[in-house]
Amino acid sequence: MAIFEGRFTDTGGLRIAVVVARFNDLVTGKLLSGCLDCLGRHGIDIGSGDGSGSAQLDVAWVPGSYEIPLVAQRLAASGRYQVVITLGAVIRGDTPHFDVVVAEVSKGVAAVSRATGVPVIFGVLTTDTLQQALERAGIKSNLGWNYALQALEMGSLMAALPA
Repeated sequence: MAIFEGRFTDTGGLRIAVVVARFNDLVTGKLLSGCLDCLGRHGIDIGSGDGSGSAQLDVAWVPGSYEIPLVAQRLAASGRYQVVITLGAVIRGDTPHFDVVVAEVSKGVAAVSRATGVPVIFGVLTTDTLQQALERAGIKSNLGWNYALQALEMGSLMAALPA
């Protein structure tokens, strides 16, 4: 019996793309910070922050969460990345817009992963209030860290699975 599990070490060959929604950037910026902190502490070269780039990580900013699947699709299909992380925040308002955006971004991200075979981590917060979003982005805990761990585990797991 073979048992396949992802690991959080030996990240040297792993290339990761992060797609971040600019809308609600008070929240998504915090998610990105938590994500980068986790990746860096687990050996991913996140670059120096001086614009010189990184051998292992690229970040793409999109206008809002609705646009995440399209850019995630392009990055996953490029063959350059073993994992794509998506970060966004959709906060319920007084109109049905929330339901439309949440449904489309969640279906879109799942479809990208299935179509490309590249794990796409769903890091889009869907909350009723800004306070709830802020709690999940760092006031109580930063889910960006968790999304990065999921990416490391899935990247490692996919490499370990037979072709």
